[in-house]
Amino acid sequence: MLTVEELQVSINSVRILRGVSLRVARGQLAGLIGRNGAGKTTLMRIIIGILAPTAGTVSMDDAPLSRLSPHQRARRGIGYMPEDRRIIPQLTVEENVMLPAWAAGAKSGSERLARIYRMIPEVEALKDRRGLQLSGGQQKLVALARALMSGTRVLLLDEPFEGVAPVLARRLGEVIAMLRTEGLSVLLSESDLVHARALLDVVFSIDRGVVSAGEGASP
Repeated sequence: MLTVEELQVSINSVRILRGVSLRVARGQLAGLIGRNGAGKTTLMRIIIGILAPTAGTVSMDDAPLSRLSPHQRARRGIGYMPEDRRIIPQLTVEENVMLPAWAAGAKSGSERLARIYRMIPEVEALKDRRGLQLSGGQQKLVALARALMSGTRVLLLDEPFEGVAPVLARRLGEVIAMLRTEGLSVLLSESDLVHARALLDVVFSIDRGVVSAGEGASP
């Protein structure tokens, strides 16, 4: 469903990605594993459209995404959970979660919100709290819920387990495992497999901007 082919990216004359190719099928949870600075976040920002590649293509269901802006890609069903969460402190939790639907003018936002609340009831319990009142772990759950608002087909999760307590890491793992039943294509980045190993169908390793197929993945 999600296809990346021969992506190359240079920033300030420094090559960040070097011919990256990978595929994530419908309903598949794929891991992108590599140390900090390996290129994980850069790849995700290219897929969502925040950065433009120097060369290569990104497509979904064989339809190229290169001409689409980030909000147009969100309308196509791609959701992105950034590593730093990006929760807006002055808005309530529910307003933060609804932002992608409002930006896209989606008519099904309320229905989608109800579905997300059923998946992550902890977020519904926080819905009237402002972003600045949330702990780091709570912000992770809200950021995941917000990504699910637009991510109806493809979900990009950038280091969802980083910096969270073990109890919350287990809960995040439970929610992410449920996404398989939603038919989503999920690409999840982490620096290691400590929390994600049991969740993933395939693993891609990234090192110095080069991706190689790992366990469960075709070369």
